[in-house]
Amino acid sequence: MEVLIENIIIYASVILLCLIAIIFYLWRQKKKSNIVEAKIIKAKEEGLYEPISLHPVVDESRCIKTGACISACPEKDILGIRNGKATTINASHCIGHGACFHACPTEAISLHIGTEMRGIELPHVNQNFETNVQGVYIAGELGGMGLVKNSVEQGKQAVENIVKTLDKNHSATYDLVIVGAGPAGISAALTAKLLKINAIILEQDTLGGTVFTFPRAKIVMTSPMDLPLYGKVKLFETSKTELLDLWKTVISKNNILLKENSKVETIIPENNIFKIVTLSGEEYTAKKVLLSIGRRGTPRKLNIPGENLEKVAYRLLEPELIKDKDILVVGGGDSAIESALLLSDQNRVILSYRGESFSRIKPLNNSKIREAIINNNIDVKFNTQPVSIEKETVNMINIKVNETQTIKNDLVYIFAGGELPSQFLQKIGIQISEKFGEAILKH
Repeated sequence: MEVLIENIIIYASVILLCLIAIIFYLWRQKKKSNIVEAKIIKAKEEGLYEPISLHPVVDESRCIKTGACISACPEKDILGIRNGKATTINASHCIGHGACFHACPTEAISLHIGTEMRGIELPHVNQNFETNVQGVYIAGELGGMGLVKNSVEQGKQAVENIVKTLDKNHSATYDLVIVGAGPAGISAALTAKLLKINAIILEQDTLGGTVFTFPRAKIVMTSPMDLPLYGKVKLFETSKTELLDLWKTVISKNNILLKENSKVETIIPENNIFKIVTLSGEEYTAKKVLLSIGRRGTPRKLNIPGENLEKVAYRLLEPELIKDKDILVVGGGDSAIESALLLSDQNRVILSYRGESFSRIKPLNNSKIREAIINNNIDVKFNTQPVSIEKETVNMINIKVNETQTIKNDLVYIFAGGELPSQFLQKIGIQISEKFGEAILKH
């Protein structure tokens, strides 16, 4: 009888300990879930919940809450566990590297472009990066992949696919013409060299493409990448100058043909090859064409009086040389924020944004601009936009109250994003469609 009672006590103790452990576990999970819920509420209040571009979508029926996606993401608070399932928190901070996608053991994550409410214009490409125009391919930012690492990988993969169908018995001067000397274009050219494809890069500006237009002090956030003919590149935090030095090194070392200041105007199919004509009238012929141009290649203009004045610019290259000026920066994205912060060191800066809050900037930029506002280093004017630019002033309107204000001004920097080169693509015959939350990377 005593043995029975002892066994009952032992079993009851074990059950009680198990119950306590389960209750403690559930309490901790609930606490973590509440923290994530609070972050989501805050993200919605700050306009950071809705994604801007490429972002993860979780299939809750397949999620087993391992947390692998959260651990794999080098950004902060993009994903979290709520009510036992992974969910997005600050989706607008996602930069589309896809680490969560690859880390998920149950393949519960896919990467989507656009949302049900916000569409993103993208050209049609198949799994081999070929457009509906046979022989013309797209890689990098234009196709929706803006991150340096992803662009490098796409440029490499696109050329690997091109070589599979490339018939070198043609009358063209080149096997491949690459349009754009950004990360995707450079990677493509290096891969072409490796695979013994006769190729040339045509760049409308200078080496680096979009990267070259970053402010000099800008930090380029990236993750390890494999650069053809170079090897593993580990750049987690680096300056624009350091990244451009890397591009110059690999281009020079491998004797890559690069023609700068050669803006491609038209690409014409002709006798089973392509004739590529630049703005200056130069002509090139190629069997295949790879477009690795950026979506921001053509700055979006405000279309207001005075925008053609010399004091108006759409990029900031030498912020350290600008001193003691009254400057207006227009825009609410990372480029606008970073430029305003750089200029505020030696100038009087007003930042005009038509929105009520910054909804699509990186956490570090969000922190810095908040600090600048508190310290009166930058005068941020929400719900405003310039309506006309004069030689010494700018006229701005407050959208909410419909009141116009005239401010003293020496320089205007406009960062209103870039327009998809739709006319250029349509002239070639490439189809463009608006993506509303469609998966572009799924298992």
